[in-house]
Amino acid sequence: MTHTITAFERSPDGGMGLARDTRVRWAFEEVGQPYDVRPVSFAAMKEPAHLALHPFGQIPTYENGDLVLFESGAIIFHIASCYPGLLPEDANARARAITWIFAALNTVEPPILEIAIAKFQEGDKPWSKERLPLIADRIRQRLGQLSARLGEAEWLDSEFSAADLTMVSVLLRARPSGILNEFPRLAAYVARGEARPAYKRAFAAQLAFNTAEPLTG
Repeated sequence: MTHTITAFERSPDGGMGLARDTRVRWAFEEVGQPYDVRPVSFAAMKEPAHLALHPFGQIPTYENGDLVLFESGAIIFHIASCYPGLLPEDANARARAITWIFAALNTVEPPILEIAIAKFQEGDKPWSKERLPLIADRIRQRLGQLSARLGEAEWLDSEFSAADLTMVSVLLRARPSGILNEFPRLAAYVARGEARPAYKRAFAAQLAFNTAEPLTG
């Protein structure tokens, strides 16, 4: 059966790899599985057909036969569980990788997302300028802890896994603020992720998807 994911018809970042469908594309590329992409407009994301797939009206979603999933982390974990290459065979190493997936999404990503919300959705509020430094400090705290844990290691655990795929995808969202570059180890870690052939293919596909001429009827 065909793997189908949804993606922004036109991503707010212009196809620069920050939308969450990129991390799902990357997972498919790492395991060598083809997939189809169905574009969804912002208006269509709030319509019943899409809400039946994603109750919060977001992207990406995943469909394969009768199976429908939402949340990028859940989709990545499903792909990694079905195909070799993204989760270690050793039970303990596998459990550690799953732990890092949760850490990336639940501990590291929230403050990174907050700064984007504060800038672009709350920038006109009188308290926005005071809030931004506080959010930046929370990001620095998390990235400092992560950098210390990573140390001089190449990946979070001995081998590249879905944990690194998820964490690198999350850290990429900290790059526009400039905070990522304050942590050379993490910047180098992200660069290693971006250098993987599978990431390059996923990035190129997402960029092409967002820069293609729209279809006209």
